[in-house]
Amino acid sequence: MIFRHLFAISFVITALTGAATALDTKARAALVLDFNTGTVLLEKNADMAIPPASMSKLMTLNMVFEALEDGRLSLDETLPVSEHAMSYGGSTMFLTTRDRVRVEDLILGVIVLSGNDACAVLAEALAGSEREFARVMTERAKQIGMTNSTFANSNGWPDPNQKMSARDLVTLATRLIRTFPQYYQYFAHTEFAFDNRVPDNRHNRNPLLKMGIGADGLKTGHTSEAGYGVVGSAVKGDRRIVIMVSGLDSEEDRAREAEKLMNWGFRQFVEKKILQAGQNVGSINLWLGRQGSVGLEVANEVSALLPVTTQNQLSGEIHLREPFQAPVEKGQTLGTMVLKVPDMPDIEVPLVASDSVERSGIFSRFKLSAVLLMSSLMDVVN
Repeated sequence: MIFRHLFAISFVITALTGAATALDTKARAALVLDFNTGTVLLEKNADMAIPPASMSKLMTLNMVFEALEDGRLSLDETLPVSEHAMSYGGSTMFLTTRDRVRVEDLILGVIVLSGNDACAVLAEALAGSEREFARVMTERAKQIGMTNSTFANSNGWPDPNQKMSARDLVTLATRLIRTFPQYYQYFAHTEFAFDNRVPDNRHNRNPLLKMGIGADGLKTGHTSEAGYGVVGSAVKGDRRIVIMVSGLDSEEDRAREAEKLMNWGFRQFVEKKILQAGQNVGSINLWLGRQGSVGLEVANEVSALLPVTTQNQLSGEIHLREPFQAPVEKGQTLGTMVLKVPDMPDIEVPLVASDSVERSGIFSRFKLSAVLLMSSLMDVVN
């Protein structure tokens, strides 16, 4: 039988998944994520596969960073430029087939200059051809949980098979931040005057970097089909917010919408510690143990993102399967605490035994069996 024990705690808590609110956005697709807790604060068409434009360059950078980590590339290595890479238009580093370019310069060329040619150079170095690189990139995306992404090229050049979702782009952004901190710092560069070839083409297109809101990455994108989009991240204090917006009508709309969502994520939510690791929340009855009960405690510290407007409302339930039979080991999971707040997703907190309890001796078990037998007989007589 499942017993539910009600209690009150003076905090509000969100779940680690699920949108927290329905704030409106002009973007065709959008997602706002609290990095520390994994809480999705807002999503709109987040799983719709859409043209990612140059935001797909983040997946190329992921492949490059992985290659740097396992030694297939080095930052000081120089790579040749093919006719295919040089043929790309749009945003480029203005590379020619006479160039050999350092990998680090190519990385900055992708991030700051959004170089389509730089992406192709890196793709050919890693996979032999851009077509093969796109195939491998698609496979790798699925391996890291990007379920709505397919690639036809390395840079987001318009192609019907080049698709990503807002959720996939945020998943990828959080991976780049968490897994590659040694390379993530490149995303904060606001200028890169490669070889001073085109001085006017040296500025990072990410509008968030210029707003003084703690932004340190990641990547913009634009095509006529995709509209204007950006994957961005910013830090304030101990918190980090990651956003993605796409399908906007202009650079100005992109900048305004990205700033609005970023500020909203920081200002309307606060991260607080809710439960301490080892905090006692009650006890559970035991059968056949050397003692009749054992304490219940929280397995791990629980922190959560709290909406500032409703941070004094929380209820919870403890779900136990009683009675539990000894022996019990310290740290063994015995139940679950479910924390609830109106109109918000729940969060489940494992509850564990605070001590070990051995099984009782044979005499105690015999005595208990006799009691149970007599109780059963009395029920029959009555």
